[in-house]
Amino acid sequence: MLNLFLAELRRVWIQFRRYPGEAIGGIIAITSLFYGLFLGTRYVAGPGFQFGERLDAIIIGYVLWTLVLFVIFDIASNLQIESQIGTLEQVFLSPFGAAKVFLVRALAGLSLNLTLNLGILVIILILTGSRLYFPLTLILPLITVVLAAYGLAFTLGSLALLLKRVQQLLSLFQFGLLFLIAAPTETWQGPLRILGLLLPMTTGAGILRDLMARGEPLDLARAALALLNGIAYFALGLAIFRACEREAKRRGILGGY
Repeated sequence: MLNLFLAELRRVWIQFRRYPGEAIGGIIAITSLFYGLFLGTRYVAGPGFQFGERLDAIIIGYVLWTLVLFVIFDIASNLQIESQIGTLEQVFLSPFGAAKVFLVRALAGLSLNLTLNLGILVIILILTGSRLYFPLTLILPLITVVLAAYGLAFTLGSLALLLKRVQQLLSLFQFGLLFLIAAPTETWQGPLRILGLLLPMTTGAGILRDLMARGEPLDLARAALALLNGIAYFALGLAIFRACEREAKRRGILGGY
């Protein structure tokens, strides 16, 4: 497994070095979009309006959303590309198994995605003048969000196995992701609070907003619930992927496009 991870990590960084314009263009586009929305909102609200911690929470939600998009679309896009170029069967014939290959490939890409998202966050903080807290405890809720994101990634990858082309579905899905990440579920009460605990990534995202925007200490009970949520969605995504893999093999459509 270590050799597989190192090989995929090397592949990711080789691609980045050969095509740096794509990554730089993505950073510029994502940052420009947020800054344009920020300027438009400030103009409508008037010069005397103060965003306060709400701006910090929005920034965290936006940057986390871009990271989750990278994570989720990576597996589905890789499956689609492998199918188009005719190498998908080779991946499934790997001694490691397709699920492990795509998971390790996604983990290797995560190192690059985290670096790019950190750059996006720094640029946005400079442009907006916002200030965030960066305690070491933010690693735990971030892990819970990434776990659930990988579960959703395998679910979408399962659809790519069977349907082959899922671009439009991915485009629609990203708006639902924005709701899951940006919705302030940590402020919900009653039945809505229970719903917030059941939805993927929402609890971890809420904890990150509390830690980084409001400077609150880590709530271990909520962090444990977020971890259970992430593990559950990750396991569910893997189970769906394996079931769809068996169905694709049964239909004989694994190598087709």
